[in-house]
Amino acid sequence: MSDRSYLEEISIRGLGVIEEATLELSRGFTVLTGETGAGKTMVLTALSLVLGGKSESSLVRQGCERLVASATFSVPSSIANFVEEKGVIVEDDQLILTRSVSSQSKSKATAGGVSVPLSVLSDVSEKLIEIHAQSASMSITKQTSQRDILDRFGGVKLLQQISTYASAFEAHVEMKSRIAVLRKNMNNREKEIAELVDFSEHMKKIQPKENEWSLIKSEIERLESVEDLRIAVSSALECINSEEDSVLSQVHKARKYLEEAQGRDSLLGTMAEKVSESSYLLAEFSQEAASYLTSLEADPNRLDFLQARKADLSALAKKFAKEAVSDEILTELVKRAEVVKETIADLAGGEDRVTAMEKELGALEKTLLSAASKLSQERKDVALRLSNLVTSEIHSLSMPHTTFECEVVSPDYSKELNLGSFAAHGGDEVSMLLQAHSGGPLVSVAKGASGGELSRIMLALEVVLAQSQPVGTYIFDEVDAGVGGKAAIEVGRRLFNLSKHAQVIAITHLPQVAAWADAHFVVKKSNDGSVTQSDVVEVRSADRVEEIARMLAGHEDSRSAQEHATELLAMRG
Repeated sequence: MSDRSYLEEISIRGLGVIEEATLELSRGFTVLTGETGAGKTMVLTALSLVLGGKSESSLVRQGCERLVASATFSVPSSIANFVEEKGVIVEDDQLILTRSVSSQSKSKATAGGVSVPLSVLSDVSEKLIEIHAQSASMSITKQTSQRDILDRFGGVKLLQQISTYASAFEAHVEMKSRIAVLRKNMNNREKEIAELVDFSEHMKKIQPKENEWSLIKSEIERLESVEDLRIAVSSALECINSEEDSVLSQVHKARKYLEEAQGRDSLLGTMAEKVSESSYLLAEFSQEAASYLTSLEADPNRLDFLQARKADLSALAKKFAKEAVSDEILTELVKRAEVVKETIADLAGGEDRVTAMEKELGALEKTLLSAASKLSQERKDVALRLSNLVTSEIHSLSMPHTTFECEVVSPDYSKELNLGSFAAHGGDEVSMLLQAHSGGPLVSVAKGASGGELSRIMLALEVVLAQSQPVGTYIFDEVDAGVGGKAAIEVGRRLFNLSKHAQVIAITHLPQVAAWADAHFVVKKSNDGSVTQSDVVEVRSADRVEEIARMLAGHEDSRSAQEHATELLAMRG
């Protein structure tokens, strides 16, 4: 598992019932247990936030100004390179993702100590972690999810076929669209050409750039506020560096007092380090502020130029986009200008151009059908392998007579086909079916499986996918819902086996599952209903026996439950 990432630590503060909690995790299989309402799923909520999920002010604990959730991952070089390409810093093979949400619903995300958009968290999370929540089992009843699962399992070769097909599909759709637009505009082509030429000339003259509008507005605001900015920064610098009672001199004095006394109490050494660190930060600010003041100067000529540029961009957007100028409008105009030459050529060519484009469309149709046929065959080959592996896993999950089949229904490529029925993902219909017993009918998983069986099928799929996918951490939120007895033991065994390929974290109510874990955390509520640092604890030895006994019998003092718990824990050997 050294080539995979894993989650080292989760830190939560001010989230729901959790006042403060930190979980230090390791590779292998970890379970999180506790009574209903103790706050187990808040751990999953915290991770969802850290990974770019939707935030709500209602998640902030009552009485707190904000919630803060962070996750520390150990990442291999392959993921570190991907993350650093997005401007995020990875130090000592560690990546720290943090999300804060205020009680006013203001959200902030950081990665590696750098503020980032939520989209960056989402992109990064796809490489690190996969969460299987209680509702995920129902997703495999949908055909779109079934196709996505098959394509994930197919790996690089199938993804290449999908990419080739997608490029051919996009080229075909674009050509059809161009022909349709050309035919529509043929009657008014002289007017259309004149308008396009006018647009092209304006764009060449003004040459707008993407995101230029917001940069210009920001610089104008700065140049118009030079004196106010100078006063603000100078005043702040004066507070820190003034000769009498400056903040920096007071911090130096505080550090000196603590350093002189630290020999009598080691705790003062830690305090002195914190004060010393703040003095370095203040000194760094002083340098930056002084540099900022040096660079801050009025520039009337630059301001006049920016005001004129702002007016040109505004007029351009008003004339050709019929909307108020913005970064989005400028981006749209830049993209329109990239194809204007081609559009003018299409219109100027008339019927001859249409004929040439339709000939080109015919060639694109052949390319599309060839790519679609190869994609269909590859999907069928992958579906057969997936069916065999998942069936084997299902048999190990107390469903010994059930057969799983991933069916791919493709168009008959030997006949003339209506390409209008093809989509961006191909022309295949993917279905996941179950056969309850030998010789029985094949039915969809939605109709042929109970809630507990759906959970086991999803688990079987995850185990198979984990052996070929690079995701380092799998989190299961009550994947064992609707499962009990021998089936529950087998679920625990499969999660344990999955942990040989990737880190596995499971939130569970079942003692048969918890007994298979390498590490066991318990969430408990304090008397006032909150969860604090001391209430999320890792249990070992006798404490773990007591927790599993509680899960079995409802109270940990039952001697028979403790004996049963000891037997469950002995299953791993």
